[in-house]
This record gives sequence, C-alpha cells and structure tokens, in this order.
Amino acid sequence: MKILLVSMNSIHFQRWTDQLKDSGHDLYWFHILDGGYSNKLPWVNQIVDWKQKYPNLKGRIFIKKKFPRLYKKLSFLIENDVKKIFEEKLKEIKPDLVHSFVLYISCTPILKVMQKYYDLPWIYSSWGSDLYYFKEIPKYKQDILKVLSRINYLFADCKRDTSLARNLGFKGGFLGVYPGGGGFNYKESDAYIRPISERKTILIKGYQGRSGKAIEVLKALEAISNELKNYNIIVFGGDEEVANYIVGQDLSKKLAVKTLLRKDFLPHNKILELMGEALIYIGNSNSDGMPNTLLEAIAQGAFPIQSNPGGASAEVIEHHENGLLIEDCNSIEEIKNHVLTVIENSELLERAFGINLNRVKPKFERALIKKQVLEAYKKVLKS
Repeated sequence: MKILLVSMNSIHFQRWTDQLKDSGHDLYWFHILDGGYSNKLPWVNQIVDWKQKYPNLKGRIFIKKKFPRLYKKLSFLIENDVKKIFEEKLKEIKPDLVHSFVLYISCTPILKVMQKYYDLPWIYSSWGSDLYYFKEIPKYKQDILKVLSRINYLFADCKRDTSLARNLGFKGGFLGVYPGGGGFNYKESDAYIRPISERKTILIKGYQGRSGKAIEVLKALEAISNELKNYNIIVFGGDEEVANYIVGQDLSKKLAVKTLLRKDFLPHNKILELMGEALIYIGNSNSDGMPNTLLEAIAQGAFPIQSNPGGASAEVIEHHENGLLIEDCNSIEEIKNHVLTVIENSELLERAFGINLNRVKPKFERALIKKQVLEAYKKVLKS
C-alpha cells in the first residue's frame, strides 16, 4: 500500500512514522511547511524543498524577517502554491490513502485538493489542542467543520476528541486512540527510574503562551515555599515569559528553582532522566489533549498532577489513586493544595507509583501500540 503522509516535521511525527518501518507499505511524506531532508526518516520518500520558486534568490530571507507584510504580498511571486504542488505529487504518487497530522497545519491547506479526489481515503490525526481549543475560534471552527466533513478516518490522542469530532460533524470511522507519537520504548528510559525514597524534585512543564499555565503552578509553589524547602524545583521546556517571571519575582530566594529554557533544547533522554528522578510532575494547560509528557512522567514513576481539559487526563489518571487532576488550570489554590496533598501522603505516593508502573505504563508500550496501528491501516485498505 502507498501511504502519503502530510505533516510538519516533529518528534511526534517521526515516532509515529517509525512504526511503519518494515511494514511492507511504501511511505511518502509531503513536508507541508517545507524544509530540508530529515535524516531521522531515511527510508521514507520525502517531498521537501518544494516551496521556493527561486531557492537562491538573494535578499529573500532579509525581506521576510524585516518586512513580513511586504513579503506576504509578494509571496505569490516567490513561493509555489501548496495546493498546486500537492496535487502534482498526488497524481505522480497515486497513493492508496492520505494521512494528515494536525488539522490546521496539514488538513486545511490541502482541503480543496482532497475535495476533488473524493474517493481517495483521507485519515486525520488529532493532536493536543487541535479540536478542543480551536473549535472556540470562529475562523478555525469553519475550517474544522469543512475538513471533518471530508475526512474518512480519525486517529485521536484522547477519547475526548472522538466525541468532539462527532459533535462537529465527523461521520467517518474511528481508527483508535493512541499517543500522538505512537507507543513508547521503555528499554533505555527504565534505567533512569529511581525509588521514591531518592526523589526530591518537583518537575514542571514550563509552557505558557496560548495554552500553557506554568506561571500559575509557580505561584502555587511560591505560596507554600516554606513547605518545599527540602525540594528542588525544575522547570523544563520553559518559555521566556516563565523565565522572566521567575527572575522578576526573585523566586530563587524562596524556592530552589532551576529553569531549562525551551529555546536551549533539552535532549529527550535528559527529560526522561529528570522524570525518573522527580517525585512530582506537574503539567498545566487550558486545552491539551493527552500530553506525551504526562504519559512519559507516569512511565518514569513521577507522581502526576495534571490539568484535565474536557476530561482528557482523566482517561489515564484516577483522582487520588494514581495522580491528581487540576480541574481549574487558573486556580493557584487548587494546585497548591494538590502539591501539599502529595508531599504529606506517603501512602498515596506509594500506591500511585505501583499503579502507574504496573498497570498504566504497559498500555502504552511501543510494540503493542505499533501492532494496533498497523491493523488500523489494514482496516482502511480493506474497507
């Protein structure tokens, strides 16, 4: 079977695609945002460097950075049209199915082309905030409704989004609920897991901006700083706004806090090592789906305190059993009380550690997920 994947380049896309290696399928990847060849996927037929009409045009990057509005007006003279190039590749490859990852990045730009080829099966993978957040924005909701009326099959990273898709007009078939990057390979990361008695770190996902709420977490920890004197606070993937807040509030005088900025790029194995040493992991967002970092923290034995937009996190966390759910991501009081609950309850820590490592973690093992995903693709071919 020929599968044409449409996606930006990301670690989640690379991991998902890696599941299809040696599956007998011919894989093609249309890099929707353009970009160079990926050495991470050498066995995939990559459609890259397609965007620029004149790749060596002098001054193009300067104009794009300094005069973005002017560049946008002139872009039709400089850049190829994504719909035109995609349709050319579609005719050339003649795929058995098209699979797009993330609606507004990889579905909307090619929608008009896919509407012309209505008999060609089209799969859409919903990740993170894709439906839950953007359905509230009129401009994006229009795109969502149009895309879902054409899509034939759906993968989602949480059950919440399967219900959302139906409510938004999706009438196709569901292929399963799986992490955005497929399953996890635990062979290397298991070596980083430390016993509870050796853990003294509170690890915080440092996203702010549109959906992240890391500053609310820091405010909660600041409010109970006296109770946290024996703990190290590490903020990873920190946005500049979060780093500026820590400096501006002079939090280092109250908390033993360290910030690892997103722009500085932390190797993935280092993140897993931090999770394996963390007593508590806190992720706080107003719209995420099933965060890969949450699942990784669970697998590394960190006690999860996670926001629960639309009930997504409750699919893996049973409140007060194997973690704690933040129902109001803006509530400093709720987050503060959750942290106090954990550090004062060794029985809860031990119970959650056992449940997460023995019952939750195995459900997301890579070989298991890979087998299910490959069966889902076969289902599309047979239908």
